[in-house]
Amino acid sequence: MKTNTLHEKVIIAGFGGQGIMLAGKLLGHTAMVAGKEVTYMPSYGAEVRGGTAHCMVVIDDEPIASPMVSNPTSLIVMNKASLSKFAPRLKSGGLLIVNSSLIEKNNLKDISADIKILAVPANEIAVELGNVKAANMVALGAFLQKRKLFGSEAAANSLPKVLAKRHHKTLPVNSKALNKGAEFAKEH
Repeated sequence: MKTNTLHEKVIIAGFGGQGIMLAGKLLGHTAMVAGKEVTYMPSYGAEVRGGTAHCMVVIDDEPIASPMVSNPTSLIVMNKASLSKFAPRLKSGGLLIVNSSLIEKNNLKDISADIKILAVPANEIAVELGNVKAANMVALGAFLQKRKLFGSEAAANSLPKVLAKRHHKTLPVNSKALNKGAEFAKEH
């Protein structure tokens, strides 16, 4: 009987306009290129931009039965409302990537002690790179580094495939943001 070496269930959450869906698509595409089984399921709030947004990504070595993620093994949250909504669902021993630019440390006090937390100042890092909209890529780069699923370079290579052509001018900053997120995660 073959043992399953990879089974990662991820929820990426924030508000509309933070690039939540792009981060999920990029994660899914990067996993597909690496030969993994993948599902991606977006969920938009009623308002879309400014409303709540989250997506579920499942990555596995074997075929995936359902794209639904009830108890994620990893959670990337970009704002406080998403932390409140999804953190209680995070699986014991899971990984929580938090955008500390918008979520204060005292908001993490009720998180279970067995959850690995990485607070990433994603907005600040993105601003240093010249585009606050790259905060999603900073957080994704940090996640990829912590989980050691795929390198930030693999994700950067997938960017042209998932980013709309009209946004290809942002490829350099998004690639740098993925790398900066990975560097931050290595150091912390």
